[in-house]
Amino acid sequence: MSLSVFLAVIAAALLHASWNAVVKLGASKVTIMLVITLVQGAAGLVLGIYSGWPAAEVIPWLLASGVFHSAYKIFLAFAYEQGDLSRVYPIARGAAPMMVLGFSALFLSDAFQFPEVVGIVILGVGILLMGRGALLSGESRKLVPLALCSAVATAGYSIVDGIGARIAEDAIMFVAWMFVLDALIFTPVIVALRGTAIFSASQRTWVQGSLAAAASFGSYAVAVWAMTQAPIALVAALRETSILFAVLIGWLVFGERMDRLKGLAALLIVTGVAATRF
Repeated sequence: MSLSVFLAVIAAALLHASWNAVVKLGASKVTIMLVITLVQGAAGLVLGIYSGWPAAEVIPWLLASGVFHSAYKIFLAFAYEQGDLSRVYPIARGAAPMMVLGFSALFLSDAFQFPEVVGIVILGVGILLMGRGALLSGESRKLVPLALCSAVATAGYSIVDGIGARIAEDAIMFVAWMFVLDALIFTPVIVALRGTAIFSASQRTWVQGSLAAAASFGSYAVAVWAMTQAPIALVAALRETSILFAVLIGWLVFGERMDRLKGLAALLIVTGVAATRF
């Protein structure tokens, strides 16, 4: 992985943590997630028309991607209703690198250097340790299965989007149409689960959601582009440094507790990132 790709993925990780913080900040997590999805879908439609229609062989990957992304956001929004940013986010993102690494090793042709594999493993351990506090604190236990389901969806779209973008040979076009399909799938499903009342968004929610949508769109476009330049599992793991940013935001902005367990997990995350660079 080149230095430019590495820095781009780290920047994307910061953007990812930031838009998740906006979701957590919102009064209704589901409503603000819907706003994000609708804004991204509209932006994706404009960009997709400009970029061109996807080829027939790309469409199955786009459909699968839309399903995975919708599932990811549904479970994530529900999990944020149950717990803190610094608890939900690490669990939701933590298991994904291990799943992607296992799939890549078994089914893809991506080549890994030994330090990269060690870095991914250390990073995964740090991420999982970061979320361990959910089982030891007084927070709702419901956040754990919801966050884990979000992690499964994350692993799914990481693999599908990485392969799909390679087949499409145009990461921006792929991401644009993915967001369109995501909106078409997410909206009716969330309405069926929560009713039409979720459309009652205030002006503030629309502003917050639009800003979060821009950060999310930019973050994932960079990540998918990076997956065309470097091994998918390595990019997926480096994106999980967003957990370090999320913990800092939770601590400094939301006043969430910072204890020794979180500090150790953060150190492991940084160590894992450093190992992937050697």
